[in-house]
Amino acid sequence: MASRPTASDARAAKSPLRESDILRHIAREEPLTATMKAFPGLSRERLARMLERMAAISAELPTGAAEVAGPLARLRVYSDGAARGNPGPAGAGAVLVEPSGQVVDRLGKYLGVQTNNYAEYMGLLLGLRRARELGVREVEVFADSELMIRQLGGRYQVKSPTLRPLYEEALRLLNDFSRVKLVHVPREMNTAADEMSNRAIDEKL
Repeated sequence: MASRPTASDARAAKSPLRESDILRHIAREEPLTATMKAFPGLSRERLARMLERMAAISAELPTGAAEVAGPLARLRVYSDGAARGNPGPAGAGAVLVEPSGQVVDRLGKYLGVQTNNYAEYMGLLLGLRRARELGVREVEVFADSELMIRQLGGRYQVKSPTLRPLYEEALRLLNDFSRVKLVHVPREMNTAADEMSNRAIDEKL
């Protein structure tokens, strides 16, 4: 005999499912034992914090990745990189946003052991490659790496042999767009990309 729907079932049916709420529920209610067993040394508290951080990203960017029907005229590319130890475990992150504020995509990539500057460039390359795939014509780049922004703008030289290939690829990608704007922003204005770069390290994306 089928069970009758409860009042909570009725409320859930009326309320839209939000990724942030689901992740927070998992962090609070699920035993998470299978995940902890698969990753020795991982505590429940750390795993819960990771889920909470993912939930915070979803809450900050509630629309998620938008369905892209065709080429976009202009996008904002927020990029960042993180290296714990510099050099140390590193991750790159990028978030693509329409001028209206609609999030188009969120990207993260684990880089192994690298420097912070390497990770910063990789975050930018992630965002630019994706923007090109989407057929974007104009990009505004926002990053909290003053070094990278000034190097790309021609104000600083690139002396590092490790960064040079990344710098040259970034220039090639930027030249593919009809209009480019490079903006250095404080870290607190780049939190979404920062979250993706750290998530890339934590989850080995």
